[in-house]
Amino acid sequence: MTGFWKRAFRKRKYSMDHGSRGGAAGGKARGGEGGGRNGGGDNGGGGNDGQEPLQSSLQANKERLEHILQDCSDIVFRTFQIRGGRNALVVYTEGIVDTNELHRSLLFPLLYRIDPQLAGEPTDEIGTDGVSLSQMKPTKSVEEAVEAILSASALLLVDGYDVGVVFNVKGGTRRGVEEPNTEVVIRGPREGFTENLRVNTALLRFRIKTPDLKTVRFVKGRYTRTDIVLAYIDGLADPRVVTEARRRLEAIEIDSVLESGYIEEMIEDHPRSLFPQIQYTERPDTVAGQLLEGRIAIFVDGTPFVMIAPITMWQLLQASEDYYERFYISNLIRWLRLVFALIALFLPALYVAVITFHPDMLPTTLLLSVAAAREAIPFPALVEALIMEVSFEALREAGIRLPKTVGQAVSILGALVIGQAAVEAGIVSAPMVIIVSLTGIASFTIPRFNLAIAIRILRFVMIFAAAAFGLFGIVVATMGMVAHLCRISSFGLPYLTGVTPFRRKDHQDIFIRMPWSAMNYRPGTLTDRKSKRTDRNAKQGLHEGW
Repeated sequence: MTGFWKRAFRKRKYSMDHGSRGGAAGGKARGGEGGGRNGGGDNGGGGNDGQEPLQSSLQANKERLEHILQDCSDIVFRTFQIRGGRNALVVYTEGIVDTNELHRSLLFPLLYRIDPQLAGEPTDEIGTDGVSLSQMKPTKSVEEAVEAILSASALLLVDGYDVGVVFNVKGGTRRGVEEPNTEVVIRGPREGFTENLRVNTALLRFRIKTPDLKTVRFVKGRYTRTDIVLAYIDGLADPRVVTEARRRLEAIEIDSVLESGYIEEMIEDHPRSLFPQIQYTERPDTVAGQLLEGRIAIFVDGTPFVMIAPITMWQLLQASEDYYERFYISNLIRWLRLVFALIALFLPALYVAVITFHPDMLPTTLLLSVAAAREAIPFPALVEALIMEVSFEALREAGIRLPKTVGQAVSILGALVIGQAAVEAGIVSAPMVIIVSLTGIASFTIPRFNLAIAIRILRFVMIFAAAAFGLFGIVVATMGMVAHLCRISSFGLPYLTGVTPFRRKDHQDIFIRMPWSAMNYRPGTLTDRKSKRTDRNAKQGLHEGW
């Protein structure tokens, strides 16, 4: 429990007529806050130190919970009598629990099967006689009980006992497993993560069936109480990276976590850099592949996007399909992406620089053709490029925000109509329309959206540098960009690892992908233990009969 919860409960407690007991609990809560800050992934220490205990009186517990959860119309208090006459209470949140499972596996056995003479802890008898729910745990504090109720669990309280039982009956309407829209592949699994955290970890567990796969739970957000899971493979992941990831996650203090982007900005090394230092994906096979190389993954409840770290820039130019196709096909596509990424970054700037400062670099025939096309254009090349680039970015954004049935049509037809109209009106030249169109197509070949956004922003920087100083300005801007890339890192891993610093083993999967029979080792920058993938001397894919 965070200090916020303790303060909130303490405030509500003082508002009731509990006199001296409120003061004592407040003192304990203040002591518990320090333990919570020094605690583990669940933001708290062990036991119930500093927390308000449940009472043996069912009526007192009910009144306390009703006071804390007042004006919460979705909270259900279900009072009943266990067979034989003992009073009991079940509290749950309507809409996020499976009510059929609750009634069938909890209420029905309590009403008609369980002996009311519960001995000792109620969990001893309830857990072994009648109740078929598999996930249950006792709770002795009001704070834990409230958090369980708000986290899609059902709380059972029995009169005469100062301990409750929490049953996991999560349900409600959630999106099922579907093919991810942001990472479409021709060959590969069609499953994608959902907004349900446990479904996502299960999809990962289906692929990595080893007890070395660790999933450490955190809870963040004073109001949202969002579950976060840090996943890694013990023995492959660098212990220093795992320790640093846990430290950064534990240090987060925020009132809400609605998406993984909240966490990303708080744990990356250089949050003010344009370049992403954490990769996100919707594909379970991508997460599994990265974990098997020694990386870590961070799951956030409520979002299908899983974060992966540490990463390099070369990783953002790769797609999961690179590892499913034959290696020469993958290499061809990978080089195509790299060339088009450079086109997306530099092509408009090169056009502006050549037209403005270096027209003598063009062949005479091409120069005459471009001059004829620009003869009636009233604007310089810089303004011409900005008009087309801004228009193209607006059309792309409109295509994303509009419904899918009309979004693509609007973006494509809009670009054609506006481009043709602009050329006929003499606002921009035909060569500029071609340049911007090629640049837009090139940007779509970048597989990671966050890297594509960075390149789109830097494209404008290059255009202004070219308009001011020509090719010299492009060279200076490029040198500044490369210097920045050399300076940043991802969880301590240099961003350009493999090239600078140079590592020979990593080159088997940067600019080219070697055949699987030749990829004998994992990236040496991520793990020094169990780095061997395959046996170098084994005959991979060869048959003795051949």
